[in-house]
Amino acid sequence: MDFLTANIRATELREELQYHNNRYYNMDSPEISDYEYDMLLRELENIEAEYPELITADSPTQRVGGERGEKFSPVTHAVPMESLHDSFSDDELRDFDRKVRETVSHPVYVVEPKIDGLSVSIEYRDGRFVRGSTRGDGIVGEDVTENLMTIKSLPKYIENAPAYMEVRGEVYMSVETFERIVAEQENNGEKPFKNPRNAAAGSLRQKDAKITAKRNLDIFCFNIQQIEGKELTAHASSLDYLFELGFPVTFHQVFDNIEDVIGNIAWIDRHRGELPCEIDGAVVKLNDLSQRAVLGSTAKFPRWAEAYKYPPEEKETELLDIEINVGRTGAITPVGIFKPVLLAGTTVSRATLHNRDFIRERDIHIGDTVLIRKAGEIIPEVLSAVKHKQGAEPYEFPLTCPSCGSHLVKEEGEAAIRCTNTDCPAQLLRHLIHFVSRDAMDIDGLGPAVLEQLLSGGLIRSFSDLYHLEFSSLAALDRKGEKSAANLINAIEKSKQADISRLVYALGIRHIGEKAAKLLCEHFLSVDALFEASVEEIASIDGFGTIMAQSVYDYFSLEETKKLISDLKLAGVEMKPLERKEKKGVFLGKTFVLTGTLPTMSRKEASLLIEKNGGKTSSSVSKKTDYVLAGEDAGSKLTKAQSLGVTIISEEQLLSMIEEA
Repeated sequence: MDFLTANIRATELREELQYHNNRYYNMDSPEISDYEYDMLLRELENIEAEYPELITADSPTQRVGGERGEKFSPVTHAVPMESLHDSFSDDELRDFDRKVRETVSHPVYVVEPKIDGLSVSIEYRDGRFVRGSTRGDGIVGEDVTENLMTIKSLPKYIENAPAYMEVRGEVYMSVETFERIVAEQENNGEKPFKNPRNAAAGSLRQKDAKITAKRNLDIFCFNIQQIEGKELTAHASSLDYLFELGFPVTFHQVFDNIEDVIGNIAWIDRHRGELPCEIDGAVVKLNDLSQRAVLGSTAKFPRWAEAYKYPPEEKETELLDIEINVGRTGAITPVGIFKPVLLAGTTVSRATLHNRDFIRERDIHIGDTVLIRKAGEIIPEVLSAVKHKQGAEPYEFPLTCPSCGSHLVKEEGEAAIRCTNTDCPAQLLRHLIHFVSRDAMDIDGLGPAVLEQLLSGGLIRSFSDLYHLEFSSLAALDRKGEKSAANLINAIEKSKQADISRLVYALGIRHIGEKAAKLLCEHFLSVDALFEASVEEIASIDGFGTIMAQSVYDYFSLEETKKLISDLKLAGVEMKPLERKEKKGVFLGKTFVLTGTLPTMSRKEASLLIEKNGGKTSSSVSKKTDYVLAGEDAGSKLTKAQSLGVTIISEEQLLSMIEEA
């Protein structure tokens, strides 16, 4: 590759990798697999090795991918939380060993599994857990102390402790917990987590620690970053010391030659399916801490450690059947039933086929030999049809709902095919789970198991039936007694006082989340007004689009909806109107876009201040934007604002505008 071509490709790779870094580290929503990302990074490393003059300070090869978010206070790491260089072959590990031996004599290595989670720092003073933080960009992370406190296996107090100690660990979500949460999300028609790593990261970075606690996170500790009052000379003995103090520590083995290291890494790969958590490789570390100091680090990686990344495992199997599931929103999801095959340590026999277009694009027939792999090592996915069974016919997607027999529809611009019958039995349980949830009608004690009992016993057939349940019927349910039944009756009675926005959200109208329901009910103060509203009136609400407006209009046009609301009113559900707040202030009618890090407040705080003074905020810059509030490290939004001639202001100017008004 000549210099000009290399320069163009390096620029493309840096932009692409930075985009995927943001999706992975900051948004917890990756679009490509770890392996695909690693291959892009390796390509950039090779170009920069051939043309060192193309290396830039902000290249993904030179810095850790994450950044500190704005939800939490910043924590500057006294000891940088470095990333690791990756190897993908035995020869690359041998090359790592050769480089180590060029600097130090008789190296001894420690091999550990590479937990795929979120790296954190945990600090203790006089044995008490005082602070926990994320890695962030390796230099500055986020203070997540309160959320880390919810992890049961992490010691909150350690006896016979040193005066100060900083421990590094990896927060993860177990495979069992991940699969349970994904099943719940799919049942509720929610977008499921992609893999345990992103589920763990998203859970740990919740502003509400109560949500984190419900996610049942766990941790493995793998390094002592700093310690006062105790001398440590070797990594293996430091792990043993952590174990003695009560920390959960990964299993590890010590070897004095690279061939045994390679053999142990292969052994871990064969047995990784037996672990409670997901791993994506193994880590090789120099054991002697004084030798580590001699080797030092690059701008991004320590020279004394190497990560070996396992390639994604793919296998062929036979597609025996296609099962059709109906979600809460009526979405029809085809699920492939396979001849069981061992993949990444577990037996796989089912995987989603997503939708009709997915099946057609891959020309999948029942009886085909298909290629499958585990996305993120957990969720099975079908990659392609390898071979058609002789005489197999293309799969015909059903025209009617398998649960209720209603005609299925596919709306323009959507991949999903849906059952639109609101009384569809398959949808009812999932609708009920949503209706009673905390952010909706908030009926504490009516969990999925109780609702299933009520449905199977014929005690409920709609939302309104919940308000006619009798004490004796509830007390007779499995695992319910008189006290539980009384509490449940009280919770149902209390929910009647919920305001209209909670009810509208609870109804489960497509495209209408909690915030949209509130906006809708601030504009239309009663359910009767919603029945009379036109699409144009609904679409005129700030924050609503045509699709949302049409969805609301269609829902309130149904005779079934009119009957449901009538039944709920008769049952005593109050549907209290929201107070219509008159907007006023210096920013009335003005739209702001926020970008960069502000000097004294978070972007959320600034948004609330703008809204308090009559303005509104948007996530994207357009000709309709009145102001861009820019802080330090402002990115593409600032550039776009400059090109469109949008007024750019600082935090100081924002506060001055408010003060002058």
